[in-house]
Amino acid sequence: MLKTTVLNAAHRALHARMVDFGGWDMPVNYGSQIEEHHVVRRDAGMFDVSHMCAVDAVGPDVKAFLRRLIANNVDKLKAPGKALYSAMLNESGGVVDDLIVYCLDDTRYRIVINAGTTDKDLAWMSARLRDWRLDATLTPLKGGREAGMIAVQGPNARTKVWAAAPEIKSVTENLPPFFGVQGFAPAYGELFVATTGYTGEDGFELTLAADQTEKLWNALLAAGVKPCGLGARDTLRLEAGMNLYGQDMDEQVSPLDAGLAWCTDLASDRDFVGKTALLAQGRRYAFLGLKLLEKGVLRAHQKVRTQEGEGEITSGSFSPTLGVAIALARLPSGVVAGDKAEVEIRGKWLPTQIVKPPFARNGKGLL
Repeated sequence: MLKTTVLNAAHRALHARMVDFGGWDMPVNYGSQIEEHHVVRRDAGMFDVSHMCAVDAVGPDVKAFLRRLIANNVDKLKAPGKALYSAMLNESGGVVDDLIVYCLDDTRYRIVINAGTTDKDLAWMSARLRDWRLDATLTPLKGGREAGMIAVQGPNARTKVWAAAPEIKSVTENLPPFFGVQGFAPAYGELFVATTGYTGEDGFELTLAADQTEKLWNALLAAGVKPCGLGARDTLRLEAGMNLYGQDMDEQVSPLDAGLAWCTDLASDRDFVGKTALLAQGRRYAFLGLKLLEKGVLRAHQKVRTQEGEGEITSGSFSPTLGVAIALARLPSGVVAGDKAEVEIRGKWLPTQIVKPPFARNGKGLL
């Protein structure tokens, strides 16, 4: 039996094409995936992300817990509401999951983890909390039951969210990227509004009570926000150069080999799970982008041939913004942006350009 979010009936009423996504019954599109992609780059689209799991971490030792748990450093979170992207590692330096941490204050944090890894993540975090004997509690708001979450993304996202929930404009009008804030709207109750999108566009992620989520979804529809499925979400995040857990990284791949050195703190004296392994291994691969120079389709696991040796595509697709096939790839460490490479497609080696992601953001192609 597939799990469902609180918006399942709303998706079906809109004739969404539903698929099994990591055990969840989720919309892949509502018609044209390419049109949904373009509406996010050009106007405003929304995604049901209620399957994601928010975990409220509270207690006098919660900051000490997070300092040891994740590869990025929560000491960077100086202002209430500031968010931090990081990886949670195992002892060998592999990625248990990637996540976002919001600092509410020094004793309260909110952690958002991936839907497909929720049970594994909660078990891992709970075990570390017991091992370290720290005074903190973890309370998950499991997706689709205790809370709903809607991501509204695009250049007109803010204006249309304020049309649907005008009362939150005062607390979100000047909210910078990678922040979260509590707001209240009489029609929907308490909302947690964040600016940590997964598309390379401006917008909000709105978390609220499960029984109020469909009402907000319908108000956003009435304000002109178009519903978008997982298909467009994947091409948008790929164009934005954002990793997908399970494809671009997993428990056998270190953040240094997944292009995540920028959110891995190896410089400070702080210790964290996996740090010793990362220092011993170093970066073994280059994680870069590919642009196909001929017609064809780029997909995960296709072989890549470079002057430094072979690599592999981790994520690939057609880019609606650029009109060409693009990919993220794990390549030999000596490869740099600007080099040429070839990709094996159906027994043929086709030319590609190695580039530095992102491919597109803020409505524009960057190549």
